[in-house]
This record gives sequence, structure tokens and C-alpha cells, in this order.
Amino acid sequence: MEKKLNVEGMMCMHCKASVEKVLSAVPGVTAVAVDLEAKTAVVTCEASVLDADLVAAVEKKGFKATVA
Repeated sequence: MEKKLNVEGMMCMHCKASVEKVLSAVPGVTAVAVDLEAKTAVVTCEASVLDADLVAAVEKKGFKATVA
């Protein structure tokens, strides 16, 4: 299943890599594609992964995230 997040606060490739890394670490996530220009992240994951867990992971890194 795919979930799309809007991520605010990413300014550079380091930010993009940071968001990819933190989302990839969420249990049940199998792939992450972050688009720096569009400020989005598409997460491929198991159905059991909660939107709140994805948002919380991103926000722990200092970015604002919402489910699109």
C-alpha cells in the first residue's frame, strides 16, 4: 500500500535524505521516495502502518508532515 505525505521544512538534499532515513526506519515500511521540490514523500508500506507513526517519525526530525 502507498501513503503520501506532505512535508514542510525540507530545504536541501540533506533534509531529503534525513526524511527518507527516518521514514525507512518505521517498522513495516518497505520503500520511501521523497520529492524535495514537491515537498512530498511517498511511502510503500504494510497496511498495518499507521499514518500517525509516519507523521510522528518525520516531526521528530523537525519537519512538519501531514497525510495527503
